Amino acid sequence: MARPRKFDETQALAAAMETFWRRGYEATSTRDLSDSTGLGQSSLYNAFGDKRELYLRALRHYYETHTAEQTAFLARPGPVKDRLRELMVRALDADLSDPDASGCFSINASVEIARSDDDVREEVRRHFTTVEQALAETIARGQRSGEISPEHSAGTLARQVLSTYYGLRVLARVHKDRNALLGVVESAVSAL
Repeated sequence: MARPRKFDETQALAAAMETFWRRGYEATSTRDLSDSTGLGQSSLYNAFGDKRELYLRALRHYYETHTAEQTAFLARPGPVKDRLRELMVRALDADLSDPDASGCFSINASVEIARSDDDVREEVRRHFTTVEQALAETIARGQRSGEISPEHSAGTLARQVLSTYYGLRVLARVHKDRNALLGVVESAVSAL
C-alpha cells in the first residue's frame, strides 16, 4: 500500500513556480527544485513527474493565481481608465521593487522556451489570451459608458494596452526610472 503524501502539494508547486520564475527553466536544477520545495528528488518526481512536467504545472499554477488576480482586478467596478492605469502601475511597482528583476513568469517562459516547446507555448498563449479578453471586456465597458472612444474596436485597443503592459514589464527589468515608465502608462491610457 502506498504511503500517504506528507506535504502540501499546492505549497510545493508554488515553491517550484517561484524557483522557475526567478532562475528560468534551463538554469533551474533538480537540486534547486528539491531545495525550494523541501522534497527529495525522488519524492519531487513521484509527485510532479519530470522537470518539464513540473514546469508546465508551475505555469498552470501561475495562470490560476496571477492571471486570475489580474482578470478579477479588471472586472472590478469603477472608472475603466483608472483600472487600466492601476493595473500597469501595480505591475511596474512590483517589478521595480523586485531585487531579482524576475518580471512576469509568462513573459519569461515565452522568451526562454515557448518557441521550442509546443506545450509551453500553449500555456503562455492561454495566459496572454485570457488577459487580452479581460482587457477587451473592460475597454468595451468603458466604451459603453462613454469613457473610452468607440473609434477603434475593444479588441484592437485591448491588444494595444496588452502590448504596452507587457512591454513595460520587460522594460522594468532593466530600466529603473519609474517616472519615465509612468509616462508610458499615462500616454497609453490617455490615448484610449
